[in-house]
Amino acid sequence: MSRHPHLPTTQAAVTALVEIAREFGREVAVTDDIGADRTSRRTSAGAFAVADPDGSLPHEAFLELSGSPAVSVRVFPEDDVRFSVDGVDFEDVPRDAAPAFLRSVYGGLAHVKGRLFPPGQWLVVPLPGDETYRELIPHLSLTPWLARAARP
Repeated sequence: MSRHPHLPTTQAAVTALVEIAREFGREVAVTDDIGADRTSRRTSAGAFAVADPDGSLPHEAFLELSGSPAVSVRVFPEDDVRFSVDGVDFEDVPRDAAPAFLRSVYGGLAHVKGRLFPPGQWLVVPLPGDETYRELIPHLSLTPWLARAARP
């Protein structure tokens, strides 16, 4: 069971993410794609189909946030979100956890953790409770924000 407030729609998630971004003084650009013919995961939709078989219109949104770190967010109609934080992609974050994820990034909880064997560096984003997301940093050199977020 999720410990996060339920966000029943893409629009509810967008509204929550925009509010958090503004709390941290970020500008937000939002692009909405509405309809089965416009959303990225609707490959099974028939040619020129706009609605899903149940008659609903799927809604997907893409958010670009200003400042450092570079953050973009894609909110999918299937209840998950993809975050990109300074080039590190976090796939399949539950939609209900998205506001807490963004708050952790901007609130200074996200950090870089490295190890010598096997070698690698990971961006770690802890959420309230015991929920933590970690992804391998795909590039060899760290961006200035990632370097500042490094912990020994």
